[in-house]
Amino acid sequence: MASSCVGTLFSSQTKHLTATKVSVTLHSTKRRVVRAAVTEKLGIKIESNPPESKLTQLGVRQWPKWGCPPSNFPWTYDATETCYLLEGKVKVTPSGANEAVEISAGDLVVFPKGMSCTWDVSVGVDKHYKFE
Repeated sequence: MASSCVGTLFSSQTKHLTATKVSVTLHSTKRRVVRAAVTEKLGIKIESNPPESKLTQLGVRQWPKWGCPPSNFPWTYDATETCYLLEGKVKVTPSGANEAVEISAGDLVVFPKGMSCTWDVSVGVDKHYKFE
């Protein structure tokens, strides 16, 4: 089986940025299973691009949806929230933290009950969510 992809590679030397278009054809005789790694930062768990089978198992597509335009607002989680971002880019800064956690489209995220934070939405959000 062959598959191809076309993309743009960026390289940076000193202060110059160049873009190069590339085309790659991949030939594979074996299936390779790649598992999405779950990372945890400042109490927030993130799994980037989980397999569709996991989303189906969790019933993500049947969860309610919520969205917002670019904005900045405080939020407190009264319950654990699991969400899957369909669109958007957000920097979440837990109260008392000096750094933010970045989440974006394709991320499956778990926010712990009791967390207070600030959402800085740079690209409008559309997400499925579930509170436990």
